[in-house]
Amino acid sequence: MGKYEASKKCVLNYFSALENADSKSIKDVLGSFMCEDYSWKGVYPFREQQGISDVAEVFWIPLTKALKHMQRRQDIFIGGTSEIDGEEWVMSMGHFMGLFDSEWLGIRPTGKMINLRYAEFNCVENGLITKTGIFVDIIGFMLQAGINPLPPQTGSYFVYPGPRNHDGLLFEDAPEEEGIKTLELVNRMVDDLTELNKSGAMGCPPEILDKTWSKNMIWYGPAGIGASYTIPRYQIQHQLPFRNNLKDKTFNGHVCRFAEGKFSCFFGWPNLSNTPTGGFLGLPGGNVRADMQVVDVYCREGDKLSENWVLIDLPYWLSQQGLDIIKRTTQIFNPEVF
Repeated sequence: MGKYEASKKCVLNYFSALENADSKSIKDVLGSFMCEDYSWKGVYPFREQQGISDVAEVFWIPLTKALKHMQRRQDIFIGGTSEIDGEEWVMSMGHFMGLFDSEWLGIRPTGKMINLRYAEFNCVENGLITKTGIFVDIIGFMLQAGINPLPPQTGSYFVYPGPRNHDGLLFEDAPEEEGIKTLELVNRMVDDLTELNKSGAMGCPPEILDKTWSKNMIWYGPAGIGASYTIPRYQIQHQLPFRNNLKDKTFNGHVCRFAEGKFSCFFGWPNLSNTPTGGFLGLPGGNVRADMQVVDVYCREGDKLSENWVLIDLPYWLSQQGLDIIKRTTQIFNPEVF
């Protein structure tokens, strides 16, 4: 058995048990796989939860009641040792798919299939899950339900595919040297951007991206920004609006960062802080400094990064500036609750 296969099996068994649970048995499922002092981090409005009961009541039970017959549709599944602190993590990325039959977060049900994009990080120790970081794309969910809380996006949002070669499910461990190559490449890319931030430059010469990115890169961004294809379109549709319309960008570090095979991932709490000057997301700048919590999942082809799946907790970033898009949506579409 490979180094991470026991942890992967633990997480896969948890996923299977959770998918087959009903609202009454979810706490029992969590109790079977999580440690006693289990901690959980999620996107706004869920944020940080401590203990199995709170995680079930705040996140899993409402979600599974809203999405009937919910399935976890995985596109990438990898394990590894975080270079941040040496802990062992398993990451799953894909979509939760179900029938949107009951209200969720004030969003009216459609009675139709819907996909909730997610990335979930589970830390495993002694055969138990000790902590979780889970990001879901609430704005993407809103768009599928017919609600657009933001101005038109610069990229294109759709139900994103997994890796081009359909090889992201590493249930068995990949050769260690491949993960080392991937993480080294990702870290070089992060270092390049960090130096750019320190310089105070707002834009980004394309030759900086050429160092680590394929010319035909695909960037799958969060709903509200959308996806872009090729370096020039990525720069026009995301990187330059991000760099030119946000100032004082500071990198705060990651909770975990690891790679397996040609895939790598990380998330932060928060990853970075910045101040909007106007234009990002099509919104005015309030000059209110706010934290961004971000997930990045990468695919390497050869010596370049070819695909990048990104989730940003935009509802949280906006809430720090006084715009609560979830509360606003509830007030507009469900006024009877007030």
